[in-house]
Amino acid sequence: MSKLYDRIDAALACFIGAQHVFFVATAPAGPGGHVNLSPKGLSSLRVIDPKTVAYLDLTGSGIETVSHLRDNGRVVIMFCAFEGAPKILRLYGRGCVIEPGDQRFADLLSRFDMLPGVRSIVLVELDRIADSCGYGVPLYRYEGERSQLLTGHAARGPPDWLSIETSITGPVSTAFRV
Repeated sequence: MSKLYDRIDAALACFIGAQHVFFVATAPAGPGGHVNLSPKGLSSLRVIDPKTVAYLDLTGSGIETVSHLRDNGRVVIMFCAFEGAPKILRLYGRGCVIEPGDQRFADLLSRFDMLPGVRSIVLVELDRIADSCGYGVPLYRYEGERSQLLTGHAARGPPDWLSIETSITGPVSTAFRV
């Protein structure tokens, strides 16, 4: 049976942190266009507080999620337990796109391990948190991360915006080594 939560508590934060992949769905406001559903990984999501999450928007696909967020802000993030006890968790909310020129960017970025290909950060204020059984989700074993994003950006070096973010230190210097 599904359950509604008023916030992300320690148990939910632990579940979120243990997942290797999550899915982000958005749609345009009007009757035109289509729903966009994107898989995400690489430890690119963080719980900011009990009602807020953020994830790194990385290059490698279109930018339709960002377009939809700018259109209406509606977003849902879904986690499926592919290992362990069955569970699906959905985080519904309003998202906004934080770009490198935004004052909040450096502070939010400091919460993540630096990954190449960061073009923005999606910040989501949650208005509904719900789980369901996940009995229909198959069991899969995690084997590791794919290397293509990391190796593809290694030769390019740091992104142009990095020079304007003077408060970012530490992992940046090693983020582009393979």
